[in-house]
Amino acid sequence: MSETVRPHRRRRRSRRRTRARVRRVLLTGLIVGSLVAVGGGWVGFRGWQARAHLLNAAGLARQLSTEVVGADADRAQRTLAALQEQAAAARDATADPGWSVGRHTPYAGDDLAAVREIAVAVDELARDAFPALLRTDLSTLLPGKGRLDVSQLRAVSAQLTGTDEVVRRTNARLAAVPTTGLVDPVRQAVTDLRAETDRLAALTRAADQAARLLPNLLGADGPRSYLLVSQNPAELRATGGMFGAYAVIEAENGRLRMGAQDAVASLGRFDLSAKLSTEVRNLYTDLVGTYPADVNLTPHFPTAAALFRAMYRKRSGTTVDGVLAVDPVVLSYLLKATGPVPVPGNTTLVSDKVVHTLLSDTYQRLDQARQDEFFAASAAAVFSTFFTREVDPRALLSALDRAIGERRILFWSAHPAEQRVIAGSRLGGALPEQENVPTVGVFLNDGSGAKLGYYLRPSATLTVGDCRPDGRRQLRLSFTLHSTAPASGLSPSVLGLGLAGDPYTARTLVSVYSPAGGAVLASRLDGVDLRVGSGLERRRQVVIANVEVRPGVTRTLDVDVLTGRTGSGDAELWLTPTATPWTTQVKSAPHCDQ
Repeated sequence: MSETVRPHRRRRRSRRRTRARVRRVLLTGLIVGSLVAVGGGWVGFRGWQARAHLLNAAGLARQLSTEVVGADADRAQRTLAALQEQAAAARDATADPGWSVGRHTPYAGDDLAAVREIAVAVDELARDAFPALLRTDLSTLLPGKGRLDVSQLRAVSAQLTGTDEVVRRTNARLAAVPTTGLVDPVRQAVTDLRAETDRLAALTRAADQAARLLPNLLGADGPRSYLLVSQNPAELRATGGMFGAYAVIEAENGRLRMGAQDAVASLGRFDLSAKLSTEVRNLYTDLVGTYPADVNLTPHFPTAAALFRAMYRKRSGTTVDGVLAVDPVVLSYLLKATGPVPVPGNTTLVSDKVVHTLLSDTYQRLDQARQDEFFAASAAAVFSTFFTREVDPRALLSALDRAIGERRILFWSAHPAEQRVIAGSRLGGALPEQENVPTVGVFLNDGSGAKLGYYLRPSATLTVGDCRPDGRRQLRLSFTLHSTAPASGLSPSVLGLGLAGDPYTARTLVSVYSPAGGAVLASRLDGVDLRVGSGLERRRQVVIANVEVRPGVTRTLDVDVLTGRTGSGDAELWLTPTATPWTTQVKSAPHCDQ
């Protein structure tokens, strides 16, 4: 064969390979372009008609997950019917032979398989999870006229367990979908639906756990008693606010009643330093085991609750079965469901004013002793009404769901088997030592004994950085604190001990917790390198910065932290609940394997 022929053949083979690559690229583009579309973060397919089915189903699923605990059952049923129709159509569209063949094609196959999983997941929730939730008599989860029917609660428990299993199965199916190499619209759709099913799974898990735990918690097998403590975010503590007042809740065979109530300050001081871990003592000194108002300097609620229970037992001789903590914002949510509640002293608490009443007005018009009495009476009155007044159960569950999601309701049980179940939920307030998504904690403690926390406006932005060779990622936290306090006119009760010569400046001790197994790298206050106290708690490195804010001023604390060994591009914030909600943003990044 001549040398002149070989180059021609090589060129022909090269052209054939080039045409083949072009056809493959065009084919992939045609499949992905025609079958995958973006709309509100959700993937559409099979042209615009099938795209509409999945977009509609996705929107309806989000709407219904909210309406499950809403107050309009008829509306939820209509939404369910529409969801089932759209979800079934979306599932059918991804089950035809052409779609099945496409799932095995190069390049586009993974995307089509992921879209199929989205359609199946939404359809399973529409057929097997939401109908059971809407059929459940939610009133069985709440007391009525001072009593909860334990037998009905146990009857509904099996139904809730089955629903939770469906949601968890769907959640696991979505978690198993590989996202590496997916086109951006498909990957975002998987991520969005995972977030939605995570939220729904938290709800069904909580309902399932409540149905199984409540009979024992409410005295089905013998009398129980609990301490209800009111957290006061006017004087900040890591879990939300200083323990200001307490009341005893007594339960027997599902019947609830309010017992003794008093100011936490009346318990005095203690020496329980031997009960503190070395980590907690190094970070927060012996104060945590000395004063009941300081047990929650640590954000780990089980530590705070166990210490408060021990203090109450020492002073009263009574051993309670657990501790329930709430704040005035919780009361505002509950008052939306119960309506106004009268409090001794010719005062009526209403939803849109109760936070201002308790955290501002009270300090301006009452002395210290009468303040404590009013706080205790207010918490007792709202919860007594909650126990006894006929209220729409869905409205109450919606209020409780919101409060628990914001970590404004915390509960600890002294019974180990119960506590193991509670600890894994937001209700438990436990700082986990292991986590799937890196979590940065920003916890606030008042540093001056004043009641200026009501005037503070916090915000936080968490940015996920690049992947490192060791599998860790650097995160950048930007925390700002603004004071809306007036420059004059506040009562001595608000100013408290205050800062010497500058009582209107709020001193806040900001504890930043790294993700589990992570570290804190650097801290800057208003752009200047900052020397901070540091330590460890529950496998997290902690730095504590003193941030002083004058009226009308904003301070900025920047902290660089390192995750444990995780390639996740996601991150979460865990924050001290405050009188005014935080402004937050998390800027995620692609996973390290993408």
